[in-house]
Amino acid sequence: MAIAPAASLGPATALTCRECGESYDLGPRYACEQCFGPLEISYDFAGITRADIEAGPNNIWRYKGLLPVPSNVESTPNTEPGWTRLVRADQLASALGIQRLWVKDDSGNPTHSFKDRVVAVALAAARELGFKVLAAPSTGNLANAVAAAAARAGIRSAVFVPSDLESQKIMATAVYGGTLVTVDGNYDDVNRLASEIAGEEEDWAFVNVNVRPYYAEGSKTLGYEIAEQLGWRLPDQIVVPVASGSQLTKIDKAFQEFIKLGLVEDKPYKVFGAQATGCSPVSAAFKAGHDVVRPVKPDTIAKSLAIGNPADGPYVLDAVRRTGGAVEDVTDAEVVAGIQLLAQTEGIFGETAGGVTVGVLRKLVESGQLDPAAETVIINSGDGLKTLDAVAAVARPSANIAASYDAFRKAGLA
Repeated sequence: MAIAPAASLGPATALTCRECGESYDLGPRYACEQCFGPLEISYDFAGITRADIEAGPNNIWRYKGLLPVPSNVESTPNTEPGWTRLVRADQLASALGIQRLWVKDDSGNPTHSFKDRVVAVALAAARELGFKVLAAPSTGNLANAVAAAAARAGIRSAVFVPSDLESQKIMATAVYGGTLVTVDGNYDDVNRLASEIAGEEEDWAFVNVNVRPYYAEGSKTLGYEIAEQLGWRLPDQIVVPVASGSQLTKIDKAFQEFIKLGLVEDKPYKVFGAQATGCSPVSAAFKAGHDVVRPVKPDTIAKSLAIGNPADGPYVLDAVRRTGGAVEDVTDAEVVAGIQLLAQTEGIFGETAGGVTVGVLRKLVESGQLDPAAETVIINSGDGLKTLDAVAAVARPSANIAASYDAFRKAGLA
């Protein structure tokens, strides 16, 4: 398979091990040959100004000068995700006793989750690296995004999901016509299978396996957008759902890059992670004071966060401890309550991951770990229509009446 030269991936210059610092040429690598640590993109950023970014399109490609993608990335078909709304959440803030609260609502992306961001970057890089098939192991949202992006780009997709995945997410993947395989087992089983396939099928780009370093950088655009939408400043606090942990670490990386480039003022901020109790290995490690994350078997309704062996778990711990944040978890009942609270106060129907984030936000405020007077942003990473089963027992009609005003009056609905 032909490997593209470094210049074809914009400002990206190398792959660097996050553990030992060993450097490699750009290519389909994701683990260090010296210590087996994860690889990350290194850059040589040109002088990028706010005006440069503001002149770009209203999608993630406004930040192409900060991503491992070709400079002409807009010229090839893509789903063009990003630039989703940042909602001032005054009613939710009031319900929780917070003064200034924003919801970054990524349910507005093309397949209604933040995964469209990471897949768009992975696809752009994979095409430059010579891959022919876009693939992924997934808990659902990633499968939707890969299938849609591949269809838009006119290439083949192949996604692998746990067989007990929500039916809504299975249908929302199958409709795009790619290869969809259900696998008996949890996400970690599916991920192991994908790693085996990636080692044998040279033309297959598994977005979160053999091209993971490029894919992961797409999450930075969440951080970039939040800072820009706040008027080129960083929030005081941010609460991010944690599955693999990559979204949290990359938002933190985005904030640090903006500071280093002089695009925002250098100021302290705190990063908090949110997990479901039924799959909370990072939260458990944080509370125990450990640096190592012990894998668990997931058992939660928040299936999009049900990764029992999170690849970026240790780096989540690093980020929250460095910034003075924390990692917390909530029960399934608290997840449902969080979904309801966000919907009933702000008209945003988040999926279970959103319920986890709202539930953890409430818990952090009540425990005193999060400052209610500080400006806070939370992430809603997906649409509630993808996880309807989670609220089926509580989202019911108020009444059933005959088609008459008398029946309406007697039901006490006025």
